Amino acid sequence: MSRPIEIRTSPHLKRARTVPQIMQGVVWALLPICAFAVVQFGLSALLLLVTTTLVAMATEYGFARLSGRGNTLNDWSVVITGLLLGLTLPPGFPLWMAAVAAFVGVALGKSLFGGLGFNVMNAALVGRAFAQAAFPVAITTWTPAFAPGRFWELIPSTLTLPFLQPVPVKDWIAGLNIDGFTGATPLALQKFQQIEVSSLDLFTGMVAGSAGETSALLILVCGLWLAYQRMLDWKIPVGVMLGAVLVALPLWLLDGSVYPTPWFVLFSGGLMLGAWFMASDMVGSPVTPWGALAYGLFIGVLTVVIRLFGGLTEGIMYAILLANAAAPLISAVTQPRVYGAKREGRS
Repeated sequence: MSRPIEIRTSPHLKRARTVPQIMQGVVWALLPICAFAVVQFGLSALLLLVTTTLVAMATEYGFARLSGRGNTLNDWSVVITGLLLGLTLPPGFPLWMAAVAAFVGVALGKSLFGGLGFNVMNAALVGRAFAQAAFPVAITTWTPAFAPGRFWELIPSTLTLPFLQPVPVKDWIAGLNIDGFTGATPLALQKFQQIEVSSLDLFTGMVAGSAGETSALLILVCGLWLAYQRMLDWKIPVGVMLGAVLVALPLWLLDGSVYPTPWFVLFSGGLMLGAWFMASDMVGSPVTPWGALAYGLFIGVLTVVIRLFGGLTEGIMYAILLANAAAPLISAVTQPRVYGAKREGRS
């Protein structure tokens, strides 16, 4: 006896992967970056990542229960939010500030919109933007990479109590007998002193910076793995990098003594992490093929414009948040024409 034909509504082509499986894949891709952050900055980076992730999960659970949505932790999306937020913060960022940023990121950036699939902007960047506004000194205080004793000694500011002044980082660095550390990131050195850090050091992660933004090589490998697994749209990170180069290259050719090289622009700061793991967020990015590329180009161009001509050393966070807001418009403008349909204005 033959089986009856089952007819359903479109779409008829479906991928075998579920949302939790895709989110788990992103978490696995982030784990090597987290591990390198711990190797580079020690226990303080580990506690930072644990704090942002646990607080993000607790906030998600609490708001989901209050709204009657039950337990939403099993979709793994909030774990990504917590890890990404921790990776974008300085390794010595006080834990209580990190906890506040994680709460705000999940509460305001995700839960109040209705949870996964309804948030307008990347929740991790919402938390990071709040920290940038609320704690401007702490979020621009950097510590050296590969400091001796980092695996058994915390950066003094890590356990600073709320509203108290942390131990000055310069005093801690002096006690470690670390010479030549200025307390500035490669972006700050280039912007204000026209000192360009070695591209090889930037590519491999031998520099100071946020906990998970230093190694462009590792981020690129993990991002390419996600693209190979079809867990992100490769056109978005490629568009971000292409947009950055399209702005940086002519300026560098015009005056290389003032403007950085294109590879410095690509490998420094949070551009690579933002391009591969934040801009590619499926919820906040356009759904059309040309829209994805335009969205990435917009982020790359705006990031470099903010870096070079704005008052901030970094621009990837604001570029992605603005692109998130513009994503629906980009999708609408780049909608492909339905086969057989006539374009407006044509008879």
